[in-house]
Amino acid sequence: MQNVYPDGDLYICADCAHEWPQKQADGAEHAAVTRDVHGNVLSNGDTVVVIKDLKVKGSSIPLKQGTVIRNIRLVDGDAEHIEGSSDKIKGLVLKVCFLKKA
Repeated sequence: MQNVYPDGDLYICADCAHEWPQKQADGAEHAAVTRDVHGNVLSNGDTVVVIKDLKVKGSSIPLKQGTVIRNIRLVDGDAEHIEGSSDKIKGLVLKVCFLKKA
């Protein structure tokens, strides 16, 4: 489901209220899945498009709607953010709720 969130040592589904542990029986953690605004799974090297104008901290240049971010990198342990660069701004960390897969 899309509305799954971590809470302490559990993952909880807001849709069906199902709960399950973040760690598997062998001690390994479940991998967090990074999804764009439409629910498409993102992976390293994908290309995404910005869906609305964004102000960039530390820069006077805004990131305009439709800006293409190529060759993204997923942030380890954080399914809400990706790293990437646009043509004008390098070293961006962006929230996936403002991105769609190209």
